[in-house]
Amino acid sequence: MARAAPSRPVDVPEGPYPVLCTVDVVLLTLDAGALRVLLLRRDHPPYAGAWALPGGYIHPEEDVDARAAAFRVLRAKAGAESPYLEQLATFSGLARDPRGWSVAVAYYALVPSSLLPACEALPGMRWLSVDELPVLPFDHAEIVRTALERLRSKSMYSSLPVYLCGERFTLPQLQAAYEAVLGEKLNKVSFRRKMEEMAMLEPVEGVLHSGGAHRPAQLYQLKPSYRRNLSLLPRGL
Repeated sequence: MARAAPSRPVDVPEGPYPVLCTVDVVLLTLDAGALRVLLLRRDHPPYAGAWALPGGYIHPEEDVDARAAAFRVLRAKAGAESPYLEQLATFSGLARDPRGWSVAVAYYALVPSSLLPACEALPGMRWLSVDELPVLPFDHAEIVRTALERLRSKSMYSSLPVYLCGERFTLPQLQAAYEAVLGEKLNKVSFRRKMEEMAMLEPVEGVLHSGGAHRPAQLYQLKPSYRRNLSLLPRGL
């Protein structure tokens, strides 16, 4: 049986409609062991004063594609350069934006906290735990949920969480990043075996991390061949 076409949302006026084209970015980092997302306070209607994802219109005279627009938005609005940016999904429709029919190309980005400006000190910027978000405008809550599902799913079988660490890190720090993303503790021996299977890490020769009361730990970094590509596991963690 054929499915009926979706009806026009209630209280939305008849067309014609301007088509708005934007990018929205879910920028994620780790802070104090918690996965956090960057929100910006909107300073103009619609939803002026609300906290929302970084986003903006695509500039056809400046952006060669939507990915370039996402990088531009992150630089301009968050002062951030992310080492990992991936297209997430397209969100579109008449009801998602009161200004008219819109399409948003959504991305998610991972960045270690060491590469971020002091965002908490800047007005209109907040890093919030992904488990404690306020009501978000448009369909930004759905975009965040979709990004977290993608991140957690890919982290089960890939090196993706490494982009939440700095350039150099210990194996316990990397394991903590995986645990924060997946929301569960991992067996130390099993985790290290999986990291060996991915063969993505190399020790930083002659450099150790001093962990206070603990004995110094070996620092690692991504091999050059994996700094722009993910390493994959044949079986998940």
